[in-house]
Amino acid sequence: MADEKVIRVLDRGFVRLVDVMGDDRRIVQAARVSYGEGTRTVREDAALIDYLMRHRHTSPFEMVEFTFHVKAPIFVTRQWFRHRTASVNEISARYSVLKDEFYEPSPEDLRSQSELNKQVGEGELPAGEAARAAAILAEGEREAYARYQELLKLGVAREQARSVLPVGIYTEFYWKQDLHNLLHFLKLRLDYHAQAEIRAYARAVAEFVRTRVPQVWASFEEHVLNARTLSASERAVLARLVDRDSYARALAEAGLSKSRVREALEKVFDEA
Repeated sequence: MADEKVIRVLDRGFVRLVDVMGDDRRIVQAARVSYGEGTRTVREDAALIDYLMRHRHTSPFEMVEFTFHVKAPIFVTRQWFRHRTASVNEISARYSVLKDEFYEPSPEDLRSQSELNKQVGEGELPAGEAARAAAILAEGEREAYARYQELLKLGVAREQARSVLPVGIYTEFYWKQDLHNLLHFLKLRLDYHAQAEIRAYARAVAEFVRTRVPQVWASFEEHVLNARTLSASERAVLARLVDRDSYARALAEAGLSKSRVREALEKVFDEA
């Protein structure tokens, strides 16, 4: 798929951009409740988008929609489909015979189980164990698919024969989601705590979002993706340790506008 609208992911997967409805200007128009190009400058539009993002005024972002065609292992889609704010249509193994396509990680891609977190894998396996594990995975997938084909030849319904297939088999689906909820998906799935395989898909989705709504993406990186939230206790300690005037000067010297300096002070000191 030599196509600028397709990004390859993992060994056999991809994310394909099917359609985009709207762009940065659509968000600005919705926020101003106006139609047409308007008379504002690009700089003013970017400032408005930034204001909407940092104050969590999310409705205008729902005016933009992305549609993707995704090919991914079932274990990835089961995590993906936890985000229930989209319209989705997946290939049906009741009506179609699934292809003999499985995610087969290389030995270098296999991870050891974390000793501190039962949910995740981290760190490399020793070379010998990794090679053996990769071979076991591939062998198990081939055996499962052979049994699947055998059941079909015996006349077993596709909806029942599929039960022998492992979650490493590839599936495909269409995914349509508004930009507000898509950014929430990316906030969670680009995080280093997310499983590596779905992070790879999230990076592909993020690339399409970044190029189609660059002003939104810049603001999203600044105020959401790379931002952190302080608890009440953390905020109280910080307020005792930081000199308010010095902090205000440092923020201004960093290039923040007067309104953003005021907002930053309110976050820590609860006053302008």
